[in-house]
Amino acid sequence: MTTRQQQIIEVAIPLYMDKTFHYLVPVALAEKALPGRRVFVPFGGRKLTGYVLGYAASAETAKLKEVIQLLDDEPLWTPAELEFFRWVASYYMHPLGEVLKTALPAGINLQSKKSAAVEGETVSGGRNVRIENWYRPGNGSMPARALGSKTTDVLELIRTSGEVSAGELRGRFGQCGPQLKRLTELGLITLEKREFYRDPFKEERVEPDTPRALNPHQQAALDTLLQALDCHNFSPWLLHGVTGSGKTEVYLQAIDHCLQKGRAALVLVPEISLTPQLVRRFRARFGSGIAILHSGLSDGERYDEWRRIRRGLARIVIGARSAVFAPLEKIGIIVVDEEHEASFKQAEGLRYNARDLALVRGRMEGATVLLGSATPLITTLHAAELGRLGLLSLPQRVRDIPMPTVETVAMQGIKSAISPRLLQALEETITAGEQAIIFLNRRGYASVLVCGDCNQPLTCPNCSVTLTYHRQRRQSICHYCDYAVPAPCVCPACNGMEMKELGAGTERLEHELQELLPQARILRMDSDTTSGKGSHNRILKQMSEGTADILIGTQMITKGHDFPGVTLVGVVNGEASLNMPDFRSSERTFQILSQVFGRAGRGDIPGRVLLQSFNPGHYAIQCAINHDCNGFYQQEIEFRREAGYPPYSHLACIGFSGTMEQGVEQRAEYAAELLQKIKREMKLRIDVLGPAPAPLYRLRGRFRRQILLKATSRQDLRKLVGIWLARRETTANVREVVDIDPVDMM
Repeated sequence: MTTRQQQIIEVAIPLYMDKTFHYLVPVALAEKALPGRRVFVPFGGRKLTGYVLGYAASAETAKLKEVIQLLDDEPLWTPAELEFFRWVASYYMHPLGEVLKTALPAGINLQSKKSAAVEGETVSGGRNVRIENWYRPGNGSMPARALGSKTTDVLELIRTSGEVSAGELRGRFGQCGPQLKRLTELGLITLEKREFYRDPFKEERVEPDTPRALNPHQQAALDTLLQALDCHNFSPWLLHGVTGSGKTEVYLQAIDHCLQKGRAALVLVPEISLTPQLVRRFRARFGSGIAILHSGLSDGERYDEWRRIRRGLARIVIGARSAVFAPLEKIGIIVVDEEHEASFKQAEGLRYNARDLALVRGRMEGATVLLGSATPLITTLHAAELGRLGLLSLPQRVRDIPMPTVETVAMQGIKSAISPRLLQALEETITAGEQAIIFLNRRGYASVLVCGDCNQPLTCPNCSVTLTYHRQRRQSICHYCDYAVPAPCVCPACNGMEMKELGAGTERLEHELQELLPQARILRMDSDTTSGKGSHNRILKQMSEGTADILIGTQMITKGHDFPGVTLVGVVNGEASLNMPDFRSSERTFQILSQVFGRAGRGDIPGRVLLQSFNPGHYAIQCAINHDCNGFYQQEIEFRREAGYPPYSHLACIGFSGTMEQGVEQRAEYAAELLQKIKREMKLRIDVLGPAPAPLYRLRGRFRRQILLKATSRQDLRKLVGIWLARRETTANVREVVDIDPVDMM
């Protein structure tokens, strides 16, 4: 029987509900159910993991339910981190429980559901801590009867080493449980159980290195950063350096200074493909004390890395966008490498931008925030121009290595994906013992299979896209929902017998080059070849060691990689991104071309680029060819000013999706009318654009429409969305998603 003396706690539940809940704490748990811990609680007909935010005062306890179980002995976040999480929830208009779930390591939450196989409920989830046995020499005396040879060897190793883990003993002697049990009973060894941290680096060995000499531009940038670090105040900077200018070395030396001052460092990278090379450089420089956080780790590895960070065992964290939530304390510097990358924006669930949150967290922590890129965002350059960010420039490559020369190859009349000019250049490169990169931002063999009789393409039944043909798998695949069918020999529409392969992807390039250049050692790096654990690292290692001649890949090869042996870069269909229905299409084209051009000539031999193009005259392409970032900025910022797009406005996108097309249309129209009504009532100067079909009108079986909100005042924009969320009538049939500062408009 509950009493009014019981404590009441406020709990956030990881569901799409913009409210928190109150629960009673059983007397037995009263001293342990403190803020920052997880609790297992009843919720409706289920039991879920909730997050304790704090204590609540309420006189109405009769209807409150009790906490079932306390899941943590120590808090999972600090008060400062909770303040950060609350800010994220408020800014992105997302439930706090979902924010906490996103911030904490994957797989640790418990949930229950009804099971037909088992009577009652089943509980799943909850990542367990791994325990490892460790053995030390004991004080027992040797028995009169001689020990067996294996037992003696085990004892000798433990005495020699001082302490040995069970894993190491198994690796040396195989199964030795009976021997260890015997030695323990005799008191010759002692057993200690410890938490075991799974090590993502266990297979890798790196050679230590020392800080490198800096050129005058690098030194000037570093000196400015050191002054900022010594002030212990929020200090945001843009490090704008051409490709190969040595930005990473500036990062390393600034972080070293930060560590010497007793503060921690957080390094964000846009993709896990960049992580292995960067981690090797950091481990070579700093040794231990580094943790990594990204989706390429198993849930167990991520949980262990998170615990190491929480306990202060790692003072440097390197990771993809989710690492912005790492439980680091006393952060001195936050580095956002390749800050222009769209992959810092989360596309589903909590739609946060890690690049922006790095600045927010830096402000809360009083840290220096360094945004690094050779091709910064237009909005970042504009902020630097206005003085909101400090600007640090690295206009030259290290050792005064020249930028690569760029030659355009007109593709009119050429049917092959590889032009004769590019093929000739590849042959010359391989003959000289050098390496080449071929960039094509489309994976698969052919873009689509088309019937030669009725001209109907093979399309996805779930998404409004054509299927991409993958020859190696003999399947046509949707790259959005993973729907796959065996590649047909007969047209499903008209039974025609001729299916044509149109367009080229990375798989086709690989196949063609293997036939044209049989002597070449060719690697391919795209989503198909990097799905396995450690696959990124293996491919990059082969390129770094010179055991491959040509690397073919999508955009994951365009940035952050340093291959001194690469002297030639070939770009296939470089202007494809110009056709995207997005006001940022020119910006992204300039960025991706500049980045891939920058992979050439980073060693002692000058680099060259061959750009195959049908439209080389576009200003984004011309500026990339001339390595003219400032020229591109001046033209693009004028376009943004005239069109009223960021940085001259703020955007929010409201998306609607459902399985019934008519229901989605009606819901979107209702939302637009309500938004217009609120806009008039509040006298807000906001453009309500739409509703309109999303460019990908059908995705994963759901029809999609969207409304774009554009305003010069961020406050007005947030007011409109907030009032709409409060007034709207919810429905279960149509999913509504608010995306603040949208990046992907597809």
